[in-house]
Amino acid sequence: MLIARGIRNNNPGNIRLSNTTWQGQVPAAQQTDGSFIQFISPEYGIRAIAKIIRDSYAARGLNTVQSIINTWAPPTENDTNAYVRAVANSMNVDPNAVLSATDYPALVAAIVEHENGSQPYSTAQIDTGISMA
Repeated sequence: MLIARGIRNNNPGNIRLSNTTWQGQVPAAQQTDGSFIQFISPEYGIRAIAKIIRDSYAARGLNTVQSIINTWAPPTENDTNAYVRAVANSMNVDPNAVLSATDYPALVAAIVEHENGSQPYSTAQIDTGISMA
């Protein structure tokens, strides 16, 4: 059975490599994926999703599924409208409803599901990753 790249990399948000070094990122010498960050556990990958949403996006006023996913998965690389619909439907919210921190577990789970075709993590793992952020 083929395991999705994001799950294999413990990076369920499929965060691309950049100049940012993340807590829990595998050492550069052990990084085998040339495009996406690899984390030592899924909780660190979930943490990174939460940090981006909370510290970067929310600080810029991006607080709806529409605005978050438009930035997370830009139309130049993705079918962003389908992504927005999938996340909003999974969360049972309007795409333009303002989200709060209490919505993050459902938002993260929906992003993981869309990015990987499944969401294999327990509520505890998602909560742990978010609380680490």
